[in-house]
Amino acid sequence: MSIDGDIRNSMLKATPNLRAFAISLTNNVDRADDLVQETLMRAIANIDRFQPGTNMQAWLFTILRNLFHSEYRKRRREVEDADGKYAAALSVQPDQLPHLDFEDLQKALARLPHDQREALLLVGASGFSYEQAAEICGCAVGTIKSRVNRARNRLAELMHFTDMDEDIGPDRVTLSVMHAVA
Repeated sequence: MSIDGDIRNSMLKATPNLRAFAISLTNNVDRADDLVQETLMRAIANIDRFQPGTNMQAWLFTILRNLFHSEYRKRRREVEDADGKYAAALSVQPDQLPHLDFEDLQKALARLPHDQREALLLVGASGFSYEQAAEICGCAVGTIKSRVNRARNRLAELMHFTDMDEDIGPDRVTLSVMHAVA
């Protein structure tokens, strides 16, 4: 792949400023150099997205900033565990039970009247407020609340739940549908 000489020169001219910005973000020269290199590689790979006549340095800074934040979010979820003690203490719920519970939930949802299922899914699963769900459905807020309540009760009946917290278990999707905040 060949890059236009003017674009190449613009990229090279912006590199010292990119490096300074990367150092200020990472507080680590080696990490900053890696970030600048990754930025330039991404820019070259996506050079067709750059609009000639616009600010190359701003485009490169945007790429660098987005890369930094993506990596920051990724690293924030990572746990340092050099000796393996943390990993040894972890346990995982079996995969098949939530899958089977979800299938049961789908079957029970399919048996609900359309208006109740729609209200329950908007409020419980999609996270809309009662007011937003009422606006979407074109009805009163009280109607949505009533439909959601009837749907939850009927769903619990169809799934043979007696004590919600014990019957449902750790599946957060099911819990959110059955116990959505009013």
